[in-house]
Order: sequence, then C-alpha cells, then structure tokens
Amino acid sequence: MDFTITRTTQSFVCPAEQTPNVTLPLSVIDRVPGLRHTVRSLHVFEQGQQAAKVIKDALSRVLVWYYPFAGRFVGSVPSRDVHVNCTGEGVWFVEAEAGCTLGNAKQLDHPLVISEDDLLPQPQSDMDPLSTPVMMQVTEFTCGGFVIGLIAVHTLADGLGAAQFLNAISELARGLTEPTVKPVWARELIPCPPKLPPSPPPVFPSFNLQQHMTDVDSANVGHVKAQYMESTGHYCSTFDVCIAKAWQARTRAIGLKPDNPVHVCFFASTRHLLQIIPKGFYGNCFYPVIATATSGDVASAKLIDVVKMIRDAKAKLPSEFAKWAVGDFKKDPYELTFAYNSLFVSDWTRLGFLEVDYGWGTPSHLVPFQYVHFMAVAILAPPPAPKKGTRIMTQCVEEEHLSVFKDEMKAFF
Repeated sequence: MDFTITRTTQSFVCPAEQTPNVTLPLSVIDRVPGLRHTVRSLHVFEQGQQAAKVIKDALSRVLVWYYPFAGRFVGSVPSRDVHVNCTGEGVWFVEAEAGCTLGNAKQLDHPLVISEDDLLPQPQSDMDPLSTPVMMQVTEFTCGGFVIGLIAVHTLADGLGAAQFLNAISELARGLTEPTVKPVWARELIPCPPKLPPSPPPVFPSFNLQQHMTDVDSANVGHVKAQYMESTGHYCSTFDVCIAKAWQARTRAIGLKPDNPVHVCFFASTRHLLQIIPKGFYGNCFYPVIATATSGDVASAKLIDVVKMIRDAKAKLPSEFAKWAVGDFKKDPYELTFAYNSLFVSDWTRLGFLEVDYGWGTPSHLVPFQYVHFMAVAILAPPPAPKKGTRIMTQCVEEEHLSVFKDEMKAFF
C-alpha cells in the first residue's frame, strides 16, 4: 500500500482584499510566555471535491475579516511585550496528495499509519513558525476524502477562537459571502491586573514521556455519574469522570510518597464570567484551574471522591478569577511549573471543531497533538465516527511507569 504524501504546491495565502496595516495589542493572557507554542491537529473529512482549491479560496476571503491571522508576531516574549503586526503577509498553505484512500489509512485512527509530519504543513527554512499565527495543509486522498493539518500559535486564539476561525472559512467555502459570526478583537476587555515583580524565567524539564490511548465507553462514565449523584446529590460531567480516572491512574503509576502533593491542571473558559466579552471574540480567555491533593489521598480514594476534588477546584473558578482580575494574588496563576507531579489536561470535545463543514459534511475524526517533552498531558477528544464515548490521549508517564498506568486505565474502563 502506498502511504506516500506528495506536497504539490505551497505558498502564502493573503487576504483577498486590502486590510488595515496596523499593529494590534494583545491581552495580558495572550502574552503569557507559555502560550507562545504551536498547537497541531488533524481534521479528517470523508469526502470532498477539489477540497484544497475550495478551502484555499475561502481562506483568502475570510482573511479580509480575520486579517490578524495573516500578520506576524513582533516584540519580546520574555518581557511580555508582544503585538500582532497586521502586514497581510498571509497564511502558509500547503496542498498535498496521498497515494491511498482514507480507508487504507484507517481513517487516521490510532496508531497512525501515515506520519503526522507528512500531514502537517512544513514551513520554509527561512520561516519562523512561532511568528506565523497559522499554517495549513490540505491533503487529498484518492477516495475523495481529505485531511486538514493545522498548526496554530496559541498566542492569537484559544481553542474556541481557533474553531471559530475554521468555521468562518467553512462558511465561505459553502458559498456564504461573509462569516455568520463577525470577528471581534477587543483584547482590551480582558482584565489587566497590576504586574508583579519579574519572576525568573520558567524551567522546562525534559521527561521521556510515553504515549497511550484509552477509549471510554459512555455507559461506564454514566455509571460513575450515577454513583456521584447518589453519593453527593450533585451532577458531574464526562470531563470530571475522565480526568479523575486519568489523574488517579497516573498517581498510582508514578508512586510518589503518600505525603507528596500531586496536581491536575486544566484551563477553563472565563467568557461567561466576563459578560462584557462580545460574541465573536476569539482571543485567549481562560483561567488555570488546579486541583491539589496528596499522592496517598488520590491513590487510595474512590473514583467519585477524586471527581469531587476536581469539582471543588472548578467551583472556585469565579472567585479565583475575580481576585486575579483586581490584582489580589501573590503568585501569577498563569506562571505554571512543569514538575513530574503535575498533570495538564486539554479538552477538545466541545470547542466547535466537530461542527466545521466545508460543504461535504462535518469531520469524521479529530486528532489533536499537544505533546511536549516537559509537560505531562492528557487530552480528551472524540473517537472516530461512528464510535461513541470519549478518547483519552495521554503522554504523561515515563517508560518505567507505563505498564502500571495502562493497567490502571483498564481497571475501570
């Protein structure tokens, strides 16, 4: 079977019309140094017709509205003095062809038979990927299906904002003359609390983290939800159950001393807490939520008790965010540490990527990559259609702990 990917053309796609030549300020959250990294993902569509040409044309037209995506980041990351220079230079866009069908490639289900590097856009040697807000590659398969490989710098948009951008492209690809949701910059509406004295630059450790994937059946999650309701009288979400399981399984696997602290961190949207944020805002608007307990408590608890730890941390979001907004904090909550006792979680199930339709239907599969060597990560994503439930994709334990981690993940699910 020929799994070769051939890149046929690559170029910058510029806005179809003249756009403002301005330099735009970013919010205090956008400028967090830890967000100056790329987020990579594959979006799998079962059918299309000249998909690369249609999407390229729609991208050019949507950039008239979303022109910051065609600009470049300028300024100093360490000093948090970063702006977007709206130069109109464009989005790096690659067209490619596959020598097989999506079926031959198992719809890009895990494990990938085609390397992610072949399906994601490769920048030119003279490009700085961290200064270019977004890059795209559309790979057409012999069956008519296609895959969009997306590389986006988190500085310009959070997950909800990136999905809004892709949905705008898809609307124009379907024939609309303008996006249904008009983009709003408005970064000045994000609170800008008083600055603390400069802290040392973050330390990025290097771990040999191993990947693992677990598909979670909805019935099993529903059973835990029912147990939690019976025990507490309160609701819990699929997110709560899946993350509680991953956190407990990892804690048991890495085997820290019982009195050592362990943490799980996720980034909660705060759009609902900032009622002045208008529809169409696509910048970063989130707050780090951290649940902390001792290793012994997490490892020995019932799963519903770990769920409660996560629910209790989430309940503090409004008050903690309000304190941050007025400068009532001693340590910047956005300055995170990446020790081995911390697990970071990203939820891709409700961002809006699954609603994107370029004219031939919504994606059958979404493959996010948020793996870095210094951060133990768990990603929630939908499994490929027609499967139901939740997929937990992890790169969170070193090789010596992987076997126990796998067993712990299987023990419940």
